[in-house]
Amino acid sequence: MNAVQRSGFNSEIVQAKRHITSGNLGAGFFHLERAHVIGQEHLIPHVKSHWLMFQVEFRRRRFAAAIGQVIRIVLGALGSAVGVVPTGNTGGTNVSMFRRMPIESELQNIIDGRAPGEDAQGPICKR
Repeated sequence: MNAVQRSGFNSEIVQAKRHITSGNLGAGFFHLERAHVIGQEHLIPHVKSHWLMFQVEFRRRRFAAAIGQVIRIVLGALGSAVGVVPTGNTGGTNVSMFRRMPIESELQNIIDGRAPGEDAQGPICKR
């Protein structure tokens, strides 16, 4: 995981935990989905995002979704370990765990190691 990706992942986790702690589980889950997209190719971040999603679903008393997260923890760990993940998948049980999804440009830049305000050619200059 590159430094920009690690920082982006950690930032999303911090924001998620802040929302979850304040009782805003929906906003917390949104940031967990973003963290999942950023970190899903890496074993520990992938499992961490699903573990926190499990905790949110359990707190929501959505037990079927919580069980779905347990399954995703196991399969996600295996997928990350062998390098086979459905790119862009947000990790929630509202989508198939095998479905590839488009990645929003902001998150793709983070995954690619580009800092905010930088595009594929380098820093963005405003004239």
